[in-house]
Amino acid sequence: MSETLMKTVIDCSTGVEEVLPLTPEEVAQFEADAAAAEARYLEREAAAAAKAAAKAAAHEKLAALGLSADEIAAL
Repeated sequence: MSETLMKTVIDCSTGVEEVLPLTPEEVAQFEADAAAAEARYLEREAAAAAKAAAKAAAHEKLAALGLSADEIAAL
């Protein structure tokens, strides 16, 4: 990332608001969290694609047995 990531810190007792740059540790944690979120997203997408492929294969197999589209939908 080329831009500096910032955070807003508010002191609730005084109401003073500060905008500060993230520390290197906070930036590393932010990047790790973003990578983990991306991995979870890709896993969900892969699972959804696998489920759709299995459903399509099941429909093809049922059609090959002679079932009509309405009969397959009824299952």
